Amino acid sequence: MLVLVCYDVNTETSAGRRRLRRVAKVCESTGQRVQKSVFECQIDLMRFEELERQLLAEINLLEDNLRLYRLPDGRGSEVRQHGKFRAVDFDGPLVL
Repeated sequence: MLVLVCYDVNTETSAGRRRLRRVAKVCESTGQRVQKSVFECQIDLMRFEELERQLLAEINLLEDNLRLYRLPDGRGSEVRQHGKFRAVDFDGPLVL
């Protein structure tokens, strides 16, 4: 399944800036950054639950915001992209 991870971490303090770096690191290890605080991850349900646990361990629920969107595979599911950035096609051929 395709998972969209969006977050907004309060960076007014040094602790917040550290949380932001840790959240980004967790996301970078799982998916690809498509905007500053938005990642696309092609993962299964078990990895989704693990990712959610890791991110919840990093954020401050009183100061930060985390949103995870599960986009099921199959008919009707599509991503339209416009502009300079082009995301990696996880299902396409790998060309080196």
